[in-house]
Amino acid sequence: MRCSCPKTASRGLRLSESASDSLQVSSFRLRLADIADVDLKHLHTLSIGVGWPHRAEDWQFLREVGKGVVAIDDIGRVLGSAMWFAYDTDFATVGMVITSPRLQAKGAGQWLMGHVRSRLDDRDLGLNATHAARRLYLSMNFKPEAIVYQCQGEAQDPPAFLSASDIVLRPIGPEELDTIADLDEIAFGANRRPLLEKLLSQSRSIALLRDGRIAAFSLCRPFGRGHVIGPVVAETDDDAIAVIRGHIIEHKGAFLRLDTREKKGPFFRFLDDCGLSVFDTVTSMSLGRKRPAVAQGASTKIYGLASHTLG
Repeated sequence: MRCSCPKTASRGLRLSESASDSLQVSSFRLRLADIADVDLKHLHTLSIGVGWPHRAEDWQFLREVGKGVVAIDDIGRVLGSAMWFAYDTDFATVGMVITSPRLQAKGAGQWLMGHVRSRLDDRDLGLNATHAARRLYLSMNFKPEAIVYQCQGEAQDPPAFLSASDIVLRPIGPEELDTIADLDEIAFGANRRPLLEKLLSQSRSIALLRDGRIAAFSLCRPFGRGHVIGPVVAETDDDAIAVIRGHIIEHKGAFLRLDTREKKGPFFRFLDDCGLSVFDTVTSMSLGRKRPAVAQGASTKIYGLASHTLG
């Protein structure tokens, strides 16, 4: 999850309670609205204004799988946003927390996050914070867990890779949704079946079968400047490489992205060899329980995030 608001200071802020439906900032007032009621072009303008790659189609996808609020000024401009994605009864991710440059350091990010938390009851929360937003989330008692490496670039021919002889690679069938959802839950720590169903409808998929069962999988879909690979779920680096290699070959010469917490080992080196070098980093943070996705010693894990926002 990326947030463009670098400070939590409340200069210019006159607010009686953090979850108020309006916010007076300097000489203008913001009101809160449901993100589902906003024209996509206004959301796209908001993300462009802070240099984020999201297309209007990416915003629409997020609105279909999550909920959110926006900050609107007196003349109808969308100047801020925040979204949440409830995966089960006790866990959600937070993302798309954006404030326009004119609102930064004026308390708008904290105001929006207050509304997010008020709508999520007692759920534990996870997010991915930019360098600028990290101070805000630390002030709200989020704890750092791990670094996410945003690997991207023009995809190149992957190096030679000898797959194990006991595996089969093929697309995921719609009847296998429950199987991959169970595998993803082990790695992620929460059930994301509805999200995976939606992702499957928009993605090319690769499953790795061993002894007749799915042991790893990856999805690849249009996003931002090109395509993004994720989620990638596997037990070993070799299995993770096996399920992304086909995507890289398919998109050779085009822009490709994969977000991972792996900083060393064969999987990370493979990404670099394929032209997907580290462009930026964010910090995975949590409020409440730590997810198996970043726990030490996890056997099945998330090698590639669905996105910064979705985890």
